[in-house]
Amino acid sequence: MKRMKILPVRLIVLFIFFSFCCFNSFCLAANVTYDHRSLIIDGRRKLFLSASIHYPRSVPAMWPELIQAAKEGGLNTIESYVFWSGHELSPGKYSFEGRYDLVKFVKTVQQAGMYMLLRIGPFVAAEYNYGGVPVWLHYIPGSVFRSYSKPFMSYMQKFMTLIVDMMKKEKLFASQGGPIILAQVENEYQWYEQFYKGGKEYAMWAASMAVSQNTGVPWIMCQQYDAPDPVIDTCNSFYCDQFTPHSSKMPKIWTENWPGWFKKFGAPDPHRPHQDVAFSVARFIQKGGSVHNYYMYHGGTNFGRTSGDFVTTSYDYDAPIDEYGLPRNPKWGHLKELHEAIMLCEGVLLNSDPINLSLGPSQEADVYADSSGACAAFLSNTDNATDTTVVFRNVSYFLPAWSVSILSDCKNVVFNTAKVSTQTSIIEMVPEYLQQSDSSADEGSKALQWDVFKEMTGIWGEANFVKSGLVDHLNTTKDTTDYLWYTTSIIFSEDEEFLRTGSQPVLLIESKGHTLHAFINQELVQGNSTYSTGTLVFSFTALIPLKAGKNKIDLLSMTVGLPSAGPFYEWTGTGLTSVKIKGFNNRTLDFSSYNWTYKIGVQGEDLRIYNPDNLTNVNWTPTSEPPKNQPLTWYKAVVNEPVGDEPIGLDMLHMGKGQAWLNGEPIGRYWDKRSSIDDHCVQECDYRGTFNQQKCLTGSGEPTQRWYHVPRSWFKPSGNILVIFEEKGGDPTRIRFSRRNISSICGLVAADEDGNESSNSNATIHLQCPKNRSISTVKFASFGTPTGKCGSFRMGDCHDPNSTSFVEKVITASFALIINVIILLRIHLFTANVCTL
Repeated sequence: MKRMKILPVRLIVLFIFFSFCCFNSFCLAANVTYDHRSLIIDGRRKLFLSASIHYPRSVPAMWPELIQAAKEGGLNTIESYVFWSGHELSPGKYSFEGRYDLVKFVKTVQQAGMYMLLRIGPFVAAEYNYGGVPVWLHYIPGSVFRSYSKPFMSYMQKFMTLIVDMMKKEKLFASQGGPIILAQVENEYQWYEQFYKGGKEYAMWAASMAVSQNTGVPWIMCQQYDAPDPVIDTCNSFYCDQFTPHSSKMPKIWTENWPGWFKKFGAPDPHRPHQDVAFSVARFIQKGGSVHNYYMYHGGTNFGRTSGDFVTTSYDYDAPIDEYGLPRNPKWGHLKELHEAIMLCEGVLLNSDPINLSLGPSQEADVYADSSGACAAFLSNTDNATDTTVVFRNVSYFLPAWSVSILSDCKNVVFNTAKVSTQTSIIEMVPEYLQQSDSSADEGSKALQWDVFKEMTGIWGEANFVKSGLVDHLNTTKDTTDYLWYTTSIIFSEDEEFLRTGSQPVLLIESKGHTLHAFINQELVQGNSTYSTGTLVFSFTALIPLKAGKNKIDLLSMTVGLPSAGPFYEWTGTGLTSVKIKGFNNRTLDFSSYNWTYKIGVQGEDLRIYNPDNLTNVNWTPTSEPPKNQPLTWYKAVVNEPVGDEPIGLDMLHMGKGQAWLNGEPIGRYWDKRSSIDDHCVQECDYRGTFNQQKCLTGSGEPTQRWYHVPRSWFKPSGNILVIFEEKGGDPTRIRFSRRNISSICGLVAADEDGNESSNSNATIHLQCPKNRSISTVKFASFGTPTGKCGSFRMGDCHDPNSTSFVEKVITASFALIINVIILLRIHLFTANVCTL
């Protein structure tokens, strides 16, 4: 008798939908202790799964939904740094308003019924300007950041005490009934100790100072493997399963698991596969981890001038919740299912120590069992290429390469990190014209009126000073602005050879960063900038049109954020170091030591004309045809809020470089800088094998960032003042608002490739619309052997013709039950033998 072959079957559904939730809060009171296995809350062991959400990188109106999305994603803790530079604007002058309302943020976490990990630092790194340390502190005599420097230590202790006292006053530590269960001092310091005289003494002082604050909760130091008791050392990495705390009395804590990576202007876009993120978490828990934090779970936005050197305004980080606050699926959903599986095992995990069993050369099991008979097992396959079947307790289990299976009862697989059954969301940026305030939608861009203000090239107002030689940019501006003008002039006689021959001399500039615009006789010259690998040092070369007589040279030096980490990073210089012109009677003239006139900033910024209260500080020129490709130009328009309730991005594809504001709020720096076409990008990323930030790059030859997040809460229904400062020239008529829209959702579930269909008979696709949206169309549905991926599915050789009609019936039934549509589709409901041969 011929044996029938059961083909692996797949169900794929793609929905298209159109536009149309509250959380319980409770207060947590806790006594927090720990031992080698876990944190202990009021005598009960607890496993903590945490989400990094930085309060200044979003806005207060977004905080509740971001925190709720983390909670719905299966997490129970929120983590954030405290951003010193955003709070202490000058010595003793503090700000805790708006995005920097720390107390409000922590209370929002508390209201959501979640715990809090507060990383006070106060050094944060975080790709944040100056590592979050105020720039003014560098200019305090004797101050050396992160060292046994009395001035630095004094200001650091003063700020940390301020934050701790603020939390105590509001009763926000767990010991007072608040959500904060852990606090952190310093950050990733151990490797840097070797560069500082007294580095070890500083680290020990920082730990002692923190403990003396008497918060009633444990303190941690990440990447500080000799942290003194009772401070707990923790791990930051892509993988921390092999990490062991320095003391056998301390739990295994992972403060930063990087589910993606940050972007820099001019670089491609890094991504980390969700299967690998899940693998790393499962391995950490498998090997005894009990506190895990995603850095970042929501990356957010570097509003204004807050980004570190060359870091983009977007701090999306390929995180489970995207920059705009939308779940990034399948990453968010896949990790949610992982968290649910892990929490099924919480009790037995934390009340026993694992027994390790070898299942093969790269396969192993870690088994947790307690006296009550509860049992959980983690089966892992760390081979990065070969799927395999292992035998555990006389039962065979299929393990894909680079995966972990979780058996919550030591029998049944509740989750495998490589098998993705959660939905995928397709995101679109839907553009719309900027609409003149109070104009109708059908008038489009033609109705838009602009006001224009042209900056002076070079010195405006009175010069700050004249000096022989080139000065350091940062030491001159103190980071009050990105901009510093270097201006000089040179005189040539008519008998210069380049004038007689018609050739053009070459301007040669060397700078320590970050970029510049060169103007010769008031005209912007186009040049080539070459950056040294791994540094901010660059060379600029350009052919320049000089004339007989006096020639004015105006060089606008610009910073693009300041360094955020590294030994003695605050001493990193910026600005021009050499200015030469080649081509004078076969000579190269060095102007570096000439007299240069300096002016800090640009006029419009100095007059704060981006602020609605200061619009009359300059004379704007109204026009319906604003100048294009004109450098040093301010553009202002009064616009309506985009329709709908979706998040908004400002599309700056056709602009050059500059900054933007809405109603005085700082959207941030924009730049059309593109990644190299030679960057090694991929179409499909193999999740298998050790990940690093260069593994899964996309976007070669494209602008690193095109859309810039504008929070909905910054808009008024009408009368919104959009201000753009364009440095080098662009086309403002092509600026658009774009609504970030989840246009489609789809899902796939399949039998194991080993043909074990019986174990998948209840396999389910779970599809859920975003809030206020419902399904309009079933675009694709196939039970059988479909191929492709979300957005480009194709039917295979086997297909159940009733697939679409069945899904449509399920949708109709779902609409009758709930508003926010959730669809559950189970494989066994379809024709069982559709793919048999």
